Amino acid sequence: MAGHPFFYEVRNEFYKDTQGVILVYDVGQKESFDALDTWLAEMKQELGPHGNMENLVFVVCANKIDCAKLRSVDESEGRLWAESRGFLYFETSAQTGEGINEMFQTFYSAIVDLCDNGGKRPMSSMSVSFTKEQADTIRRIRSSKDSWDMLGVKPGATRDEVNKAYRKLAVLLHPDKCMAPGSEDAFKAVVNARTALLKNIK
Repeated sequence: MAGHPFFYEVRNEFYKDTQGVILVYDVGQKESFDALDTWLAEMKQELGPHGNMENLVFVVCANKIDCAKLRSVDESEGRLWAESRGFLYFETSAQTGEGINEMFQTFYSAIVDLCDNGGKRPMSSMSVSFTKEQADTIRRIRSSKDSWDMLGVKPGATRDEVNKAYRKLAVLLHPDKCMAPGSEDAFKAVVNARTALLKNIK
């Protein structure tokens, strides 16, 4: 449904008895990605206190991947947002058709499985191969202002404090232990931050 506030009175009619939801954002418009949480909040509000979003099939479509040069939300960021919530994730292009058939076929199959399972999502479709702490840490590292912020230590921290913070993050994010999208880049960023800080600490 259209996202403009003008269409709310039409949109709110479609939340009740929903079995599947497709959330779409434009990979070239960060604000459309940031709005995904708003859509979830609106849906939760419309379903009311007795509504259950746990047993709905959610698909997240990162659309307009044909405009790669203008991309402002990379795949790992979108995938991390979706998979940390147990949602399916697809890279799509409405312009070229890339990923569209696969997305709809998977979406349809998941809804059929939902119906066959008495309206409950099968446990296998809800499994996530990483923790919320790992996902939140990767997001925090992505938005860090500098190396101090990245390691979560205050400017002027000692070598021991830097190393302690590094070890904690390294254990959490090491690619052998963490399957979250973007974990490898976050781990490398943490290694580089530690190296940079230790060079400047006497």
